[in-house]
Amino acid sequence: MVGFPKKLQLKLTEREGNNALRRLPVPNDLVDFSSNDYLGFSGKVAIFRAASELLARRDLYGNGSTGSRLLTGNSVLYTELESFLTEYFNTEAALVFNSGYDANIGFFSAVPQRGDIILYDELCHASIRDGIGMGLAKGYKFKHNDLGGLSEKIVHARNNQGDSDIYVVTESVFSMDGDIPDLKALADICESENCYLVVDEAHAVGVFGDRGAGWISKAGVQQRVFARIITFGKAMGCHGAAILGSETLKSYLVNYARSFIYTTAMPPHSLSSVIAAFNYMSSSTKEQDRLWENIVFFNEQLNAHNLDPYFIPSNSAIHCCVVEGNEKVKQYSKSLFENGFDVKPILSPTVPVGRERLRFCLHSFNTKKEIAQVLTILSNLL
Repeated sequence: MVGFPKKLQLKLTEREGNNALRRLPVPNDLVDFSSNDYLGFSGKVAIFRAASELLARRDLYGNGSTGSRLLTGNSVLYTELESFLTEYFNTEAALVFNSGYDANIGFFSAVPQRGDIILYDELCHASIRDGIGMGLAKGYKFKHNDLGGLSEKIVHARNNQGDSDIYVVTESVFSMDGDIPDLKALADICESENCYLVVDEAHAVGVFGDRGAGWISKAGVQQRVFARIITFGKAMGCHGAAILGSETLKSYLVNYARSFIYTTAMPPHSLSSVIAAFNYMSSSTKEQDRLWENIVFFNEQLNAHNLDPYFIPSNSAIHCCVVEGNEKVKQYSKSLFENGFDVKPILSPTVPVGRERLRFCLHSFNTKKEIAQVLTILSNLL
């Protein structure tokens, strides 16, 4: 076996010394408070069967797409799915990507140009930051959900580079805090300052809005957002993502987003699964209703156990208990694991040092008994 570079080994050793070395988890049959499968769609038999029936009706039995979408991989299901998404999300156009990561690096590396400015919330996902780093525009973060600070940065940018296009970037539900920005106020700022608002809806689709159409839909700002990124690998229980916006934006991404151009397209069974999942969600709200019952009950139980001071306030499916220190939060997660509950520790450097946390992801399939039990155990630990 070829030797491993010493510089890389030192980095691994350093991370292990900080108790932050990542390892692949082993699948388990514990009570799920960790996955992004908010509606339980990943294991929904009805969706699996509907996806299979769709493929059979179209005589689509291929295992792969055979190439990129610009070559041989542009299945008829892509056209059907993108057309469906435009109607479902009340937008002009949709472009499907292989993942949310691909969508974000594709957009932010290609759309903002040299001389442009990107102002992004400091808690935006790594895929957004990576995309900005791959592009030519300058990126600057603003304090989390601080609209006053954002406005000051916009004014400063205008005074120094008046001809720059400015892109304002946020998430509708933040993945590591579970909180929600004021999208109406953000849209007002962007309109008054002639900025382009970009919103990642990864953790909002399926959870918020009529038929799970997301927080942008719930806030009624669909026509005031330049681009929104939705994903299928969370509440939809499938895989892939899409960027929603204008037809012109779609055309630009098809021509310049490298993560779209230079990759093999999704296979037909992935696309049919997404279509089946959206059809299922549009026909029934029972999973969404159950999820919301659990969100309300979880917050009630936090209050009953006097746990509110430990948790970041949230009305989404993501609830985070701050436990300072990688070693301590891992110990708490292990204790919950030993009691039958899968609650993942979020370590630094994924979150800032001192803000390590247990992240509870709620689902439609969690029972009130499970929620009460896991919070009773946590209360005893704290």
